[in-house]
Amino acid sequence: MATQEPVEEVWIPRFNPWAIALTVTLATFMEVLDTSIANVALPHIAGSLGASQDEATWVLTSYLVSSAIVLPISGWISNRIGRKRFYMTCVALFTLCSFLCGIAPTLPILILCRILQGIGGGGLAPSEQAILADTFPVEKRGQAFALYGMAVVVAPAIGPTLGGWITDNFNWHWIFFINVPIGIFSLWLSNRMVEDPPHIKARTRIKSPVDFLGLGLVATGVGCLEFFLDKGQEKDWFGDPTITTVAILSAILLITFVVWEWRHPDPIVDLRLLRNRNFGTAVFLQFVLGMVLFGSTVLIPQYLQTLLGYTAERAGMVLSPGGLILIVMMMIAGRTVGKVDPRLLVVLGYTATAAGLYNLTRLSLDSSFGTITFWRMLQVAGLPFVFIPISTLNYVGVPRSKSNQISSLSNFARNLGGSAGTAMLTTFLARTAQTHQVQLAANTVPGSLPYEHYIASLTAMLRATGMSAHQATQVAMGMAYREMLRQASMLSYKNAFTIMSIAILSLTPWPYLMRLPARTPKPIPEDAIGH
Repeated sequence: MATQEPVEEVWIPRFNPWAIALTVTLATFMEVLDTSIANVALPHIAGSLGASQDEATWVLTSYLVSSAIVLPISGWISNRIGRKRFYMTCVALFTLCSFLCGIAPTLPILILCRILQGIGGGGLAPSEQAILADTFPVEKRGQAFALYGMAVVVAPAIGPTLGGWITDNFNWHWIFFINVPIGIFSLWLSNRMVEDPPHIKARTRIKSPVDFLGLGLVATGVGCLEFFLDKGQEKDWFGDPTITTVAILSAILLITFVVWEWRHPDPIVDLRLLRNRNFGTAVFLQFVLGMVLFGSTVLIPQYLQTLLGYTAERAGMVLSPGGLILIVMMMIAGRTVGKVDPRLLVVLGYTATAAGLYNLTRLSLDSSFGTITFWRMLQVAGLPFVFIPISTLNYVGVPRSKSNQISSLSNFARNLGGSAGTAMLTTFLARTAQTHQVQLAANTVPGSLPYEHYIASLTAMLRATGMSAHQATQVAMGMAYREMLRQASMLSYKNAFTIMSIAILSLTPWPYLMRLPARTPKPIPEDAIGH
């Protein structure tokens, strides 16, 4: 049976809960948007600061590493100094560093500012989710997480489009400057509306010794792991001694961290919470959700730009209508969670997402803009029915005093899933494209009638433009080779979407491991008393 929350922990905020939800969602949107909007501007940043493309990627990597380090320890920091103080510090740091990133004169300074910005950004999501969990009663958390989920999933969808438009019409500096007014407004609202519940205030008065060893282990271990995932494919994974060293180091540090924290009386990250059936299952499902959400958001624009020749802005426009669908479906899912078994909703969400991903295997080199946009909309329509119920079931059977830790670990799992999913998919695409290239090359040899017919038709077309017979033949063979590479790459994307759909479909039984929340008993009518 589900565990009823103690009556003494029930707390009602002074301000309207929906006003608080809108306040924290504003900062969420700002932070998540920044992670996707910077991707488009990398070539502009590299050219402006006199850096290579590889050097410019550290603008992204530095942010991911620093934010990943803060995510798992943000719950502990919130309990230590107070959640409102920690949250406002993160908003202020993110806003200030956004301005510093915009005025950075050199790449090293920009990377340093991005590291500091990531520290602020990494603490936002866990704090916001914990604030919502404490602000809303169990029966209304679904709707609250729907509002929060809109920011989480819509911002990455519109980020590439907005980033492309800003860099094309202004310059890359403005992708950071736009955070400043939003951050200031968010700070003002947070100062007025956000407050710490009694259990947070009571927790901050307990000044236990700091677990410096655990803090050092998680910071360095997670930092190494994020570096390994982000740079592995670029450096050929274990073929590179640096990547191998970092992988071994992260494994040793994180294993040591788990053993140390499990036995510690006041751990930095309370891993013992994973023994809770709901939370342990939710962390696993959040990890997979991150893989799908981030993986598909990376794969589709990459497909459009590398194979169909779309610009970054036009590729982003394919994703943007999916964001509108997500807004509508988030509202529907939020209102449905309190009326239907949330575990059933997760099953339906996974099934719809698997079907949408499998449908993307129909992509071809001739697919139109409208067709791909519509298929993307179908692919994301089921995600709200996964995100919202899981976020709601996260807290079942867990004391309110642990809400900060719950939010930290679940957000860390989703972000780590995103990093792992992106890394694995990138590697999978590269390796399977090579396999398909070998298979296709076996059919593009002299003596193959389709191949010779294709070369003959291309040669005739080129000779009609005035080329000599020899030159036309050479150009035709080059065109055939490039087309073979495109076909091999297209097949690898089809394989990736197939595997993702099968992986998602295999998760459908898992939600039924989770317990349902205890329902608040209905009041007895006065006329029924005494009968």
